[in-house]
Amino acid sequence: MTDETQGVHRSFVTVEVAGETFGIAIERVREVFTPDRLTHVPLAPHEIAGVLNLRGRIVTAVDMRSRLGLPRRDEADKPMAIGIDHRQEAFALLVDRVGDVLDLPADGQEAPPTSLDPRWIHVAEGVYRLDSRLLLILNVERALDTQSALAAAA
Repeated sequence: MTDETQGVHRSFVTVEVAGETFGIAIERVREVFTPDRLTHVPLAPHEIAGVLNLRGRIVTAVDMRSRLGLPRRDEADKPMAIGIDHRQEAFALLVDRVGDVLDLPADGQEAPPTSLDPRWIHVAEGVYRLDSRLLLILNVERALDTQSALAAAA
């Protein structure tokens, strides 16, 4: 532990996607909401669930299950959305459930285990070991970068 990281904490909004827990740095989160009506975008990549109008702003909805190569959610289960700004555009990350905000020591973050699926390693900037599970820290830039996602899946 260095003097620079001792006592420094990071806050994460936790989300669940297909039973897995991810953390998103709180400074990246604009808002949490339940998406209303999604409009399909023809010829969009499969992880783009559509676009929605959020208080007059067009927001691209990214289905994180699809993005992470996980099974589709049941039609009866309505997703939650995490509002993110990325490269001057608005995005909504569609997740199964939004959890708590965790305040964790910066020096407790570890590298993702090499046993993770390559698509997950690509979007995880690190992990925290919690009592009974791993918290994967989502790298928002990589999660929203479709071109590098296609390369990682290949």
